[in-house]
Amino acid sequence: MAIIALTGGIASGKSTVARRLAELGAYVISADELVRQSQRAGSPTLAAIEKRFGLGVIGSDGELDRAALGRIVFDDAVARADLEAIVHPAIGSEFASQVETIQGSDPRAIIIYDIPLLVETNRVNDFDGVIVLTCDPQIRHDRLVLLRGMSSEEAQSRIDAQASERDRISVADWTVDSSESIDATIAQTDVIWAELTTAYRV
Repeated sequence: MAIIALTGGIASGKSTVARRLAELGAYVISADELVRQSQRAGSPTLAAIEKRFGLGVIGSDGELDRAALGRIVFDDAVARADLEAIVHPAIGSEFASQVETIQGSDPRAIIIYDIPLLVETNRVNDFDGVIVLTCDPQIRHDRLVLLRGMSSEEAQSRIDAQASERDRISVADWTVDSSESIDATIAQTDVIWAELTTAYRV
């Protein structure tokens, strides 16, 4: 079994690459999905978030209001650290559980962990390899504005809050340049999958 991290800046195309790897036979675990699962209504994690940040981060449906929480923690390092201290243990536990389940059913599994903040959380050494999506920040900015409806200022602040392209590339075992077409991105992904299966499915 191998666990490979997949990372890249916001709007770099991680979802496209993750979907393709899943089609090819990888087991894909999404850090964002683990976060959502850990914070669902009625969970101990959501209760801890409510206790720390107040009822204003809970929607009328009892679910987390992610936008409201995001506004609190985005520019507040202390609040963000408090949130991470609440959420990360729950994510780690769920990740370990999913890995154990996969390994039990397929000892030769190649697991792809889609983890946007790999560099920022200093977790590079936790994995057997790292795939980094590279994409010009201006292209990512334009995608956020055109496809996600962000203002130019909001898009730039999201990009600036993450690690730089240089920092991500420095930890890469494989890179995918997602600045061109989806077909080109998928073709590069296919090459990496062939290398992964050669290395880890012997």
